[in-house]
Amino acid sequence: MDFTSFIKSAKRPLIVVLGPTASGKTELSLKIAKKVGGEIVSTDSRQIYKEMEIATDVVPEKKREKVKHHMIEIVPPDKTLTLAEYKDLALEEIEGIYKRGHVPVLVGGTGLYVSAIIEGYSVPRIPPNEKLRKKLYKEAEKHGAEYLHDKLKKLDPRAASKIHPNNIRYVIRALEINLESKKHKVDKKRGPEFDTYIIGIERPRPELYSRVNARVDSQLKRGLIKEVKTLLKKYDPNLPSMSSLGVKEIIPYLRGETTLEEATELLKKNTRNYAKRQMTWFRRYEKVVWVKPE
Repeated sequence: MDFTSFIKSAKRPLIVVLGPTASGKTELSLKIAKKVGGEIVSTDSRQIYKEMEIATDVVPEKKREKVKHHMIEIVPPDKTLTLAEYKDLALEEIEGIYKRGHVPVLVGGTGLYVSAIIEGYSVPRIPPNEKLRKKLYKEAEKHGAEYLHDKLKKLDPRAASKIHPNNIRYVIRALEINLESKKHKVDKKRGPEFDTYIIGIERPRPELYSRVNARVDSQLKRGLIKEVKTLLKKYDPNLPSMSSLGVKEIIPYLRGETTLEEATELLKKNTRNYAKRQMTWFRRYEKVVWVKPE
């Protein structure tokens, strides 16, 4: 079904804009939202944090073109928002959008957040166990990320297959849920509650990587170092939020452990690797209309 026919026939339309970081999701989503009378719901696990506008590349208010944005900058960096909490809040926002007679447009690069909404994940509501988390982080430091991922494989092979071994934060959360509740990270799926139309952005890899590098350069010009310096003065560097791309690479530079050039190259490399992992996740979805922006 083409996009126009979908909008005309869908009872509860939900538009999803997928794409790796720096692919152009913001521009495309704004164009779509303005065309259909939409409001944007972020599915980015880092843009939920306040005080990290540059590091997480939040769209500034002046560039939102009067399109309402939701699930952006909703918690401070020292608060943990579980997947279950995110899902509840996002669904609440989506229902509000329908009540206003508008169309929700999901936009963001966190596959787990997207899946929780469009695939109807029923997520165990397990509160964070800080003692267990500290223990698992120490195990990761001592034995490496693969060690924790192998542990998750034994407990929950399905969850392990969907989480990259280097994504320690997600691996630890999945272990936490399994160990605390004896349940899998995602117990089951309900039928879809929406009429969903998924648009994916696809760019040639060299072009995408060039865009990633340019974005990092732009973040530095806009004041990334100052932003991270301010965060370090206020928050524990071991918080999950502080492991965000754009923060974790700058911290060693501020401590005098690396040069700015080394920190910049590491951020570019980590962002390119993240983009690759995102595309691997997005390829799982069926019926994606892949587009190549001009």
